[in-house]
Amino acid sequence: MSKQLKAVLMFLMALAMSFGFLHLFVLGGTIYDFERLHIFLFNLCAGGTAILFYTEKKAVLSKRSLLFLILAIIYAILAFLELYLPAVIISIVLAVIVESIRIKRFSFLPRDFVRPSVPVSEKFNQASLLCLSMGLVISGIVILNDVYFHIFTFEMLTLNTFFLGFSFPVSLITFSVIFSLMKNDVSNTILVLKEIGFWSINLGVIIFFLLIIAELLVPQVFITHFLLFSVLMVFFLFYKLGIKTQQKAFLSSGIAFLLYTALTGIAYITFKFFPDYYIKENMKLLLRMHSFASLYGWNLCGLAIVCRYKDFPIKLHSMIVILFHWLTVIIFAPLGTLYPVFAIVTIFSYIAILGVIFFNKRDKDKSNPVLN
Repeated sequence: MSKQLKAVLMFLMALAMSFGFLHLFVLGGTIYDFERLHIFLFNLCAGGTAILFYTEKKAVLSKRSLLFLILAIIYAILAFLELYLPAVIISIVLAVIVESIRIKRFSFLPRDFVRPSVPVSEKFNQASLLCLSMGLVISGIVILNDVYFHIFTFEMLTLNTFFLGFSFPVSLITFSVIFSLMKNDVSNTILVLKEIGFWSINLGVIIFFLLIIAELLVPQVFITHFLLFSVLMVFFLFYKLGIKTQQKAFLSSGIAFLLYTALTGIAYITFKFFPDYYIKENMKLLLRMHSFASLYGWNLCGLAIVCRYKDFPIKLHSMIVILFHWLTVIIFAPLGTLYPVFAIVTIFSYIAILGVIFFNKRDKDKSNPVLN
């Protein structure tokens, strides 16, 4: 990845984090939904572009991927300004771009999903692209329903709910990288467990999303525990089969972030069963802890590896960076929602982490397996 592209993606990620706190500093911050820009810039603009770059395996960003990046930024601005009709049109164009890249790399029909001979890492890669294109189309449909037609009237069938779904493609591409770094010379039992990991994570998240829209709490509890055990299984496989590289340390930290996200999510749902304790204002901090760990913990670990997958090993002290990353996301960021001074600390700490991960030079004195 070129320095220019890394600089653009870093800028978008830093800007996304800043928008997450902007309502604390801007007069009338409650009027503007900065949360949309916060999510869009990270997951759709930076995340989506990184997914396409990783899929195409080119030295530089292709013209199609560059067009995706430009249109994704325009889409984010239009959605923020509530200019919905042009946003819907652009979402369809973005979906066509993603599908053109997916079909060129894989095939029109995702037959690879049911082929045992296809590596699970490739299945996750294609699932990430398919989820991204479907998310763009579905978000357009939701916009039309929510703003113009009002055919479906589920309380949770809102724009912000579906916009959160853009984090799922980034999660899937991270799982693709995780499985690509596992040893392939394994027993049939391990191969079966890998397949189970692929289907349980994909179907589990889709079912969970549908349960959120339907507001079915009891099934949500079961499916969140199911997803937790699925992630634990992947963690076990990665611990046992993961090739010992610098990437493994960062991805292991990412999975730990994901487990933390799962536990805070389970806690949030559980509190809904106790109306005396579940007060939305009091639950905001827990929800922010959950979202920060997901977006700037788990997803960032994945995108960092995706963006620099040919550059490892990098000259840095991995453990120090990982510990500082945890301190920023788990401590500074939640406190930043309560105290503006911690918001500023979080933003600068986060920028420092991005700078180290994106621009520290490759350590040419050490060998490191390169992802295929």
